[in-house]
Amino acid sequence: MTLSVVPCHVRAQWDPAVNSQQGHPMQLWGWGAAKAAHNWSVDRVLVKDDAGELVGSAQILLRKLPFPFRSLAYLARGPQAAPGREIEVLDAVAHHVAAVHKSVALSIEPDWAETAAPAESLPAAGWRRSESTILIPRTLILDLNRSEDELLAAMSKKTRQYIRKSGREALEYRAVTAAELPGCLAVYRETARRANFGIHADGYYQDIFNNLGEGSPVYAAFDGDTVVSFLWLAASDATAFELYGGMTDAGSNLRANFSLKWLAIREMKARGIGRYDFNGLLNDGVSKFKFGFADHEDMLAGTWDKGLSPLFPLFAKALPLARKAVRHARGLLKR
Repeated sequence: MTLSVVPCHVRAQWDPAVNSQQGHPMQLWGWGAAKAAHNWSVDRVLVKDDAGELVGSAQILLRKLPFPFRSLAYLARGPQAAPGREIEVLDAVAHHVAAVHKSVALSIEPDWAETAAPAESLPAAGWRRSESTILIPRTLILDLNRSEDELLAAMSKKTRQYIRKSGREALEYRAVTAAELPGCLAVYRETARRANFGIHADGYYQDIFNNLGEGSPVYAAFDGDTVVSFLWLAASDATAFELYGGMTDAGSNLRANFSLKWLAIREMKARGIGRYDFNGLLNDGVSKFKFGFADHEDMLAGTWDKGLSPLFPLFAKALPLARKAVRHARGLLKR
């Protein structure tokens, strides 16, 4: 059966299509709109069968590269696809990118388990694993279909203790309004300075908040009117995904991040969302904190590239300038 690729230019059509196939929040219209405001271009396509039925969809982010490579195409936690048809959908999307955008390669980081059938089929379908990772595949994904008691039981004893302890402090835990967002960004800047990592200008985060709308919930712990800890998510109908977070020294002393994360988990569960992704695990203190909330870890498929041009071998292996350019392009997708 032949699949057709149809561009989608209407948000009211796009987001329902993504959600109908349990898509990731990074595939929602608002995420692409935010990226399009910051030096990326976006192509959203619906993949249909001969009968016109939706088989899949993909929000393609495109970044210009130096001549002669034209561009790099990227799928963040995409595509969406009917079960068993993931590779067909990817092939259709790759053909579309090659024909329409002339990109040197399509890079994907699908929201598939490493051991799932579609992930295991990627090498045979012409995809090659890449070490240029944007979204860390090793992560924790909570099953929010479990009861709150079951979720608590899976936590470490110390995490449960800190949730109870921080919940007794004179702090208010709740969703953040647009007017309160600058307070969270001030905490984020403070956290970045303390931990020595780079962040975007405030306008970038404002664009994410504005473009995703209800798909970008932010929660904070307040000491009076002062934000001492915050946690920022992206959420589709199926998956909640942690984006950003930070806290002040006062918030750290009060262990505010424990009750705050538990609030976010319960809020996402109340929305009817089934998966809560902690967005990556490293061997650091933040990951140690995350581990306290689950008795397992998850491994996703990772990063895969497909060459779409005869220049791909040169691009991938033999031209340091191009490799530096793609690392820079990928870096712009990070926090």
